[in-house]
Amino acid sequence: MKPEHRGALLTIAARRGQKGFSALVADAIEDYLKDEGEWERRREAVLALAGSVSAEDAEELRQATRALRETWR
Repeated sequence: MKPEHRGALLTIAARRGQKGFSALVADAIEDYLKDEGEWERRREAVLALAGSVSAEDAEELRQATRALRETWR
């Protein structure tokens, strides 16, 4: 853990009236795992849609995505 992260966690814990930051880390891990499970459910839902778009529509989406990605750089 970086020293600045440790310092920030100790500051937050102190504001909450806690001596250490173990509870903060536990909360963060819990939130991460919950979010990770949500991402997996969304991924599975998207994969279930495979084949529901015509080849022509899929190509249009690919081209639009490429165009958008070029503007991100």
